[in-house]
Amino acid sequence: MPVLRAPEVRRPGRGDPAVGHRQAAPPPDARAVRRRRGPDGRRAMSEIVFLFPGQGAQHPGMARELFGREPVFTEILEEFFELLDGEGKRLRDDWLTDDPAVPLDEGRRAQPLLFILGYALARTLETRGVRPGVLLGHSIGELAAAAFAGVFDLPAAARLMEARSLALDGSPSGGMLAVGATPEELTRFVDPPGRPGGVVVGAVNAPRQTVLAGPEPRLGEVERALEDAGTPGRRVPALQAFHSPAMAEAAEVFTAAFAKEELRRPSLRIQSTRTARAVRPDEATDPGFWAGQVAGAVLFWPALEALLAEGDFTLVEVGPGRRLSTPARRHPAVRSGRSTVIPMLPSTAEGTWEFWTAALDALDALP
Repeated sequence: MPVLRAPEVRRPGRGDPAVGHRQAAPPPDARAVRRRRGPDGRRAMSEIVFLFPGQGAQHPGMARELFGREPVFTEILEEFFELLDGEGKRLRDDWLTDDPAVPLDEGRRAQPLLFILGYALARTLETRGVRPGVLLGHSIGELAAAAFAGVFDLPAAARLMEARSLALDGSPSGGMLAVGATPEELTRFVDPPGRPGGVVVGAVNAPRQTVLAGPEPRLGEVERALEDAGTPGRRVPALQAFHSPAMAEAAEVFTAAFAKEELRRPSLRIQSTRTARAVRPDEATDPGFWAGQVAGAVLFWPALEALLAEGDFTLVEVGPGRRLSTPARRHPAVRSGRSTVIPMLPSTAEGTWEFWTAALDALDALP
C-alpha cells in the first residue's frame, strides 16, 4: 500500500467538513460528565490526570486522522520525525502506511510512536486549556509523562528514543502474556526473580489482570502450562520481553544514554507506575530511574489505586485506544461515579476524528 500523505495543516472546526458533521455518540463517560452537576451547575472535580498508555496500545492507523487536522499535534509529530533524521522518515512512513516495512508491534516502531503520540496529544489538549494536575504513564508512557512534565525536552527525547531502539536491537526474542489472575495465583508458574531467561510478573494492570513477561522459549512453556491448568493467557502485541530480567542489558545501554542528557525536576506530579507513588525530585534526575523501567515491573493498578485514594479525579487517556481506560473503569472510585474516565481515541483507526471531537466535548463540559 502507498504511504498516506498528510493533508495541508489547517485549524478545523468541530464539524470539520472534511469528515462531515459528527454523528458518533460521545464516549459513555462523556455523558456522565454532563450529568454529574452540582446545584450551582458546576461539577466538583479536583484535578485532571493524563494517562499515557504503553506497548500493546498500538494499532494500524492510530491517530492518523488527527495528522494534518490538529495543528499542534501535527507540528509536534513533524518536529519529532525531523529530529530523528533518516530514521524519522522511516518511522513516519511506517506509521502512515497500511503496509509498514517494520511491524508496528516491533518495539523499534511501537515505542517511539506511542511516546510521541501521547506527548503530542497532551500538548494539544494543553493548548485547548485542558491542564492536568497529575500524570500517570504505563511503560513507555511514563517517559512521555516525564517529557510533558519537563524532565527532558523534545530534542533529548528524540535522542533517547533512538538509544532505546538501539538497546532493543540486542535484546533476546520474547514477549508478554496477559492472564486473568492475580500475581499470587501465578506464583507457581513464574521463575525466581533475577533468574536469567526467566518469566516474571511484568505488569499489574488490575486486580485480576496480570502480565507475564520473558524470553522464548521459556514464555511459550509457561503459556502452555497455564493452558493445561485452565488459565489461558493472551499474547500482548510485543516482540520483546519488556519488564523482565531479559531486558537488563538493554536497561544498562539506555541508562548510559540518559546519563548524557540534562534531567530536571518535573513541573507536574508524576504518579510513577514503577514505584506506585509520586516521583521524587532525586529520582527525576537519576538516569537509572527512567531507563531501568524497561526491565522492571509496571505497577499500574497499585499506582492508580494509591492516587484515587486521595480524592476524585478526571482520568484522561492521551493515546490510542482504551488500554488504560478499561481497567480504570473497574476501580470502585470510577464505578461509584466519584471519578471519571475519558479516553481521547478509539481502539481502531475508523472513526478517530469523530471520537476525538466527542471526547473534546466531554472535556469542554468540565468546570
